[in-house]
Amino acid sequence: MRNSLMILALIFLNPSVYAAAKIDHWQTSQGSQVFYVQTKGLPMVDIKVVFDAGSARDGSQYGIASLTSALLDTGAGKWNADQIAQRFESVGARFGASTSKDTAGLSLRSLTDEKLLNKALKTMQVILSKPKFNENDFQREKNRTLAGLKHREESPGAIAGIAYTNALYKNHPYAHPGSGVVETVSALSAADLREFYQQYYVASNAMIVIVGDLTKRQAKSTAESLASGLAVGAKPEPLPKVEFSKKGMKKHIEFPSAQTHVLSGLIGMHRKDKDYLSLYVGNHILGGSGLVSLLFNEVREKRGLAYSAYSYFSPQLRKGSFTMGLQTKNNQTAEAVNVMHQTLKNFVDNGPTEKALIAAKKNITGGFAMRFDTNNKLTNYVAMIGFYQLPLDYLDTFQQRVEAVTVASIKDAFKRRVKPELLHTITVGGSK
Repeated sequence: MRNSLMILALIFLNPSVYAAAKIDHWQTSQGSQVFYVQTKGLPMVDIKVVFDAGSARDGSQYGIASLTSALLDTGAGKWNADQIAQRFESVGARFGASTSKDTAGLSLRSLTDEKLLNKALKTMQVILSKPKFNENDFQREKNRTLAGLKHREESPGAIAGIAYTNALYKNHPYAHPGSGVVETVSALSAADLREFYQQYYVASNAMIVIVGDLTKRQAKSTAESLASGLAVGAKPEPLPKVEFSKKGMKKHIEFPSAQTHVLSGLIGMHRKDKDYLSLYVGNHILGGSGLVSLLFNEVREKRGLAYSAYSYFSPQLRKGSFTMGLQTKNNQTAEAVNVMHQTLKNFVDNGPTEKALIAAKKNITGGFAMRFDTNNKLTNYVAMIGFYQLPLDYLDTFQQRVEAVTVASIKDAFKRRVKPELLHTITVGGSK
């Protein structure tokens, strides 16, 4: 047992870098998509099963996707939560479940020794296909979620995030917080979760990612085993398109705090957007590169208005947001927001300098390999590639495509896509 855990710890810290990832793709007999990368040399495998079952599929039952995911390993087949945890621990395996706006996923990391892996896979397969959704487990997890939601009401940052997302997306499925709201979570029942599971946790809606020291034959057998207990089902209907707001807005929410939280932005891009790299590299210069970004320099370094200032794109299945943010003293809010907006306007009007673009490219491409230098990181990248239907050579060509970005392409993309007059700005803090 101790040896297994020590091996896992060494694997997790292994600094080896993947020069490239050859991704194989096929379907199981049940219709599940499989993406496989063989990485030799380390006796371990990372497996991820992903469903189009994120919070965007909540419907009017906000929080149901998150709660369903949280209940999966609290009881399955003939095992309770403690027995499930013991089964994974006994073979040095790690299991997890999570959700995002687009996806729900289950993950497993295990040694590839046949006896250890078989026990871990069997446990994962039962969790996938035979969750119990016991009433006692459900009530405990529901109460824990409700306590978190009530605590969220005391956080100005969380309040700003919810108000900002609601302002951008209005009635779109991306609008509500993934963990739900008190009213909708309070109304959920174990039967609701069971129904959600039966609709979305099906083979036709599943994607299986396998990265590690398994042969293709072993990977095929593993994928078939994991999907075998799932109902075939059907893929859900496509999410509705995101509508752009035709005008900007500002909203202040009073909160008894010494600091004001600021979020400002608009609808951005989706994962397969033709402007993705120009916007991505441009944002790295604007506010995505931390201490050397334009926003940080103008807001923090020159004026000391905030501890940090940042910006980012959140590409998703449908168009995600472009967001700028900072936290400042209440009596400096107006000035900080003005500086942030003016910095964006100057960037949109003029684009980056050639010097800034060269530095950004070096930073992005120089550290790129370290983003998938472990099986776990690579698994997440392959899952992203598979779910968003990106080219299988995405990792191999990424650096070349970054190098192809120009000052002109960044300026053009930002001018068309990021219009300062359409910004939605939310401030939460004390106004007096």
